Amino acid sequence: MLRVGLARKLIKRRWAVGLSQAELARRAGIRPETLNRIERAKVTADTATVSKIVRVLEKAEREQRPEG
Repeated sequence: MLRVGLARKLIKRRWAVGLSQAELARRAGIRPETLNRIERAKVTADTATVSKIVRVLEKAEREQRPEG
């Protein structure tokens, strides 16, 4: 159940910042296949991998915010 919740959150955030799976994986330094399996809730991602993904998403979200 946790995998499904994590997968949905990652997909939603990735779409919100306009990143493809391939681009998010590249920026996070993980294999696209790994991200695909995480988003399909096929594997339980380790903490380090989730942290890499979240850091990239947070940076992309900050870059989308208007200045000021």
